[in-house]
Amino acid sequence: MLHDYQGALKDLDKADVLKPNNAITLGIRGNVKRMLKEYQGALKDLDKVDVLEPNNAITLRIRGNLKRMLKEYQGALKDLDKVDVLEPNNAITLRIRGNVKRMLKEYRGALKDLDKVDVLEPNNAITLGIRGNVKRMLKEYQGALEDLDKANVLEPNNAFTLKTHGNVKGMFDDYQGALKDLDKANVIEPNNAFTLRTRGDVKGMLDDYQGALEDLDKADVLEPNNALTLTIRGNVKRMLKEYQGALEDLDKADVLEPNNAITLRIRGNVKRMLKEYQGGWRTLTRLMFLNQTMHSP
Repeated sequence: MLHDYQGALKDLDKADVLKPNNAITLGIRGNVKRMLKEYQGALKDLDKVDVLEPNNAITLRIRGNLKRMLKEYQGALKDLDKVDVLEPNNAITLRIRGNVKRMLKEYRGALKDLDKVDVLEPNNAITLGIRGNVKRMLKEYQGALEDLDKANVLEPNNAFTLKTHGNVKGMFDDYQGALKDLDKANVIEPNNAFTLRTRGDVKGMLDDYQGALEDLDKADVLEPNNALTLTIRGNVKRMLKEYQGALEDLDKADVLEPNNAITLRIRGNVKRMLKEYQGGWRTLTRLMFLNQTMHSP
């Protein structure tokens, strides 16, 4: 493989003119377009291949991965389910499908696929990074940390692994370790909302409130109306005694994600600092009711 994708594309375009609707030509060209990140063009070619030669595991796997990149997760899952029937126990298929299920928030199903991959192909950094993220979402933090530690040793400059690793380290109050990972992730992949939000939270825990605010402001521009960003930023502004700005963020967060205990607790505190005692009492009453509901049999 010479990785001359542009040259390959020129040759395949000529081949398609000389002999149109050839499944092999279209399949190769679709994969070349994928490597060139021409995802829509690649998908168009692979759709044609699937009509000409249905139920081809390679075509369906590549198309499923393409649909994942295009955030067409349900379509991706449909293709990958077919591949798993045609060619069971394929590590690549299961890894892609596990990642797709993660994006669909089917975390248990994702974990099942990724556990199989880890048996078929142990010590794969990508698998471990994705599985660590899935375990994080399932609040299995110790297992997540173990996977991410391994992934970070195998592939130390992977931004996805680093930002997830930093997030999980924060769960264990290892804020300095978390900050180190998140700083590195931000160099490799700048302007990522998740990285900046997580780093902002960590900086807040380390009492670097101005640094935290800078990160959270950037995260809010990149991914506006995120309830978690707004709650964390509201808390940082509270620590900076910017109570009015804090309240604005927390009010927005409460609309986006009502009945979040952390948001309500901070918001009640901010209203108290602003001497809005009635509003503060109403917020804390909601929090008490929420706690009673959560702990009722």
